[in-house]
Amino acid sequence: MILRELRPALSLVIIFTLLTGFILPEAFTGAMQLALPWQANGSLITQNGQAIGSALIGQNFTAAKYFQPRPSALSPNPYTENTSGASNLGPTSAALLTNVQTRIAAYTKAFGPGQVPADAVTTSGSGLDPDISLVNALRQSASVAAARKRPVGTVTDLVNRLADHPAFGIIGTDNVNVLQLNLALDRLPAQ
Repeated sequence: MILRELRPALSLVIIFTLLTGFILPEAFTGAMQLALPWQANGSLITQNGQAIGSALIGQNFTAAKYFQPRPSALSPNPYTENTSGASNLGPTSAALLTNVQTRIAAYTKAFGPGQVPADAVTTSGSGLDPDISLVNALRQSASVAAARKRPVGTVTDLVNRLADHPAFGIIGTDNVNVLQLNLALDRLPAQ
């Protein structure tokens, strides 16, 4: 009698395990490989046939000739592909205030006086944000142009051309992918 009552329950467990644990994930993976292969494979950016990064994971650029990413809460090795996380510091945290003030001073020193965009001094929730705001990128343009000995207008035009804008004009913000922007800078013809 117990076996007769357990058989339907065990059968359902096995059927739903196969369906939801194996068949559906494989079907979705196959469909996405056909419909959106670049995205399904990690949005990898390649150069000369070699993967050099992902459009979804930020990279740490420190040279003056490159646009700087959003700060990462992960230290001492920011933007490593196998870690993710935030600082978990609350808005009343003295450590958060000190970190932000230090970043404001460094940003102002690097890019001159003026308004400092919030994403230039605060970390993202993942610590791996690949984008910076358009305002942040435009603010960095003059310094990057000077380091590359290029006209500011050339760099600013490139930033504006690569900027992503809100969907339907309301969903999201104006931002720029730092890796794609820096690669585009490297591809500019020599002057």
